[in-house]
Amino acid sequence: MKRNLLSIIILALLVVNIVLSAIMMVTVSSASKKTAALVADISTIIGLEIDGLPQGESVKTAPSMADTAVYNVSEELTIPLKNDEDGKSHYAVGNVSLSMDMTHADYKTYSETMADREGLIKDVVFAVMANYTMDEAKNNTDQIKAEILARVQELFGSDFIYSVSYNFLYS
Repeated sequence: MKRNLLSIIILALLVVNIVLSAIMMVTVSSASKKTAALVADISTIIGLEIDGLPQGESVKTAPSMADTAVYNVSEELTIPLKNDEDGKSHYAVGNVSLSMDMTHADYKTYSETMADREGLIKDVVFAVMANYTMDEAKNNTDQIKAEILARVQELFGSDFIYSVSYNFLYS
């Protein structure tokens, strides 16, 4: 008899546990839906999308290698860098390359005259690199490339150049 009574008590506690769990799930899920709706409303008001892109913009992918043309700046550049705390002059010596999208509408306009604009491109590279010390230039290559790319795209007024590559030795 004790066994049956103990089994009935355990069964009753299981049923109570299931009922309380169901009640808790219903209340938590409704609160979760309200929170998600609130976050969506706030992000809409401030102009953010859930995936992190502004409204109306999509992720841009780089062109395939078949659609990429590379323009190499013709000569090796020797760029004076910002002085370190030690007061010594340092230089970056190397080459710069620009990757261009051959499917872009502005490619035909500018690709034939890239050699004529090489001085302007060098000026941009010199201006950006001159803001960095040798240690900063070694450690911030992605930031420098992004800055050079933004300035070159601004110079041409187009984004047909989609990547900047360089290979510098520092002394």
